[in-house]
Amino acid sequence: MKKSALLYLLISSISFVSMAQLDGNTTPTYLELIDRYRKLASDHKEIELYAIGKSDYGLPIYVCVLNGAQDSVKTFEKARQSTSLMINNGIHPGEPDGINACLIWIEDWIKSGKSTKHLPVIGIIPSYNVGGMINRSSSSRANQDGPEEYGFRGNAQNLDLNRDFIKMDSKNMFAFAKFFHALDPDVFIDTHVSNGADYQYTLTYISSVKERLAPSMAEITYKKFIPFMRDHLAKQDIDVIPYVNLVDDVPDKGMSVFNDLPRYSMGYAALFNTMSFTIETHMLKAFNNRTQATLSFLNHTITWMSKNSSEIESAREAAFKYDQALVKFPFNYQLTNQKDSILFKGYAHSYPTSSLTGLKRLKYHRDQPFEKYIPFFKTYAPKNNLEIPDYYIVGQQCTEVLSRLKANGVEFENKPLNTSLYDEDKMKQYKVIGFKSKNRPYEGHFLHSNLEIDLVNPFQIMLKEGDVLIPTNQRNRRFIVSVLEPEMPDSYFSWNFFDSYVQQKEYFSSYVFEDKALEILAKDKELKNRFEKKKASDKEFRENGYAQLYFIYQHSEYYEPTHNLLPLFRIVK
Repeated sequence: MKKSALLYLLISSISFVSMAQLDGNTTPTYLELIDRYRKLASDHKEIELYAIGKSDYGLPIYVCVLNGAQDSVKTFEKARQSTSLMINNGIHPGEPDGINACLIWIEDWIKSGKSTKHLPVIGIIPSYNVGGMINRSSSSRANQDGPEEYGFRGNAQNLDLNRDFIKMDSKNMFAFAKFFHALDPDVFIDTHVSNGADYQYTLTYISSVKERLAPSMAEITYKKFIPFMRDHLAKQDIDVIPYVNLVDDVPDKGMSVFNDLPRYSMGYAALFNTMSFTIETHMLKAFNNRTQATLSFLNHTITWMSKNSSEIESAREAAFKYDQALVKFPFNYQLTNQKDSILFKGYAHSYPTSSLTGLKRLKYHRDQPFEKYIPFFKTYAPKNNLEIPDYYIVGQQCTEVLSRLKANGVEFENKPLNTSLYDEDKMKQYKVIGFKSKNRPYEGHFLHSNLEIDLVNPFQIMLKEGDVLIPTNQRNRRFIVSVLEPEMPDSYFSWNFFDSYVQQKEYFSSYVFEDKALEILAKDKELKNRFEKKKASDKEFRENGYAQLYFIYQHSEYYEPTHNLLPLFRIVK
């Protein structure tokens, strides 16, 4: 019997697995975790457990819903009509603090006997990276203090799933998108453990870059929720600070706000105007303390949501209206040089000589804590903006792109080619002029950047009946623009879904084309002048015979007209 089939039978049939205390130094195995959620769902009518789709490992991804409606369709209808929270655990299973914290929260709530009446609808993914959680050891995270055993960062494809939210290479992400859009969460939290500098804090968090948010979302996130969270954690003697994203080697030299691009879970969620946070507990703090800090953040989030549900939903609706009114879409956000400061609790450091390498090494001194202001770079600004079209058209052959758009709830239209929408004065096609690519694979792709695009009159042979018309006047407008505009940092072009269109298919043989090139220049005096000027001014060109022939070829009727043209069009009415 195959391993995955055997595990599935085990999950389906084993009785409750006894486990060590969740607030100790152990975390459940995948089988123990799902069995525990099964028991909770069978014993309590307020708790539901659903399999939402298969993981790359072959086993299902489960979600636990609290305060639902005892029926999956009604549960998600209720979630969309009321305030909802989504918690994602185990995206990196070696960081299992949220796995334990969510179980503790549920079991504490059961013991309290409190009603779910005033709770938001809460959707929990017990462990998103199933394959990574099953790949269990006690040694893969060399710098982390506990637990005794834990899962692995990569999934069954060895992907880091927290880089997969746009490219969707994993089955996991298709399952995630299905649940995310069914729940339409108002708040999203992803639980992690940081791996960086040493400092006094157990708990840090990432919140979305405020300049990229709609004004109503920036307001409620930074002026309402975060101050509430800080105040209530302080009452528990829990210090919290934004994620310590270093600008150099040590915190003393400054930290900056993390750029939550859409490839990451919270950046993806923010595209749909969901308040998004990543909890990052500190790897060098004891596991039980990290778990309790994560639990506190979740507790206060749920309390705040319960008290402010109307305000949260109003902020989201205002954000969607703001998106609909946008004419220009800002992008390519870069950290500015504007320097602020933040009160930081750290440890002194030094650079003694290493007894191992004989070179200078960094050493923190926990016996020398400090509290002082350090530089904090927290302001981003967009370098570019573009006009949002009324429609995009995607070639029907781009099945990988279309499947991802559908998975994210994008609505398509069909209009015959003879409508006025397709007039050349309204419609332009994307042509790639230049780009750079990584020279090593990054999460299975050679990611493109520094893209230069031209908008040209459409090459009619590339536009055909059956191509997909996508209006931007829909609720997920921000997502549509972010993935279809090639210049976006996490666009489908950046993630290699259009690579075949930037590959030249036809070439020439130099010894044959030599005579043809002379004929071309003899007939085209303008091209001949440009050619001679380039030879005179460009030494490298002058000394490269093939480059000269290619220049003539590229500007002749023989050069393929579809090279670098994407099967992607925009229409501005």
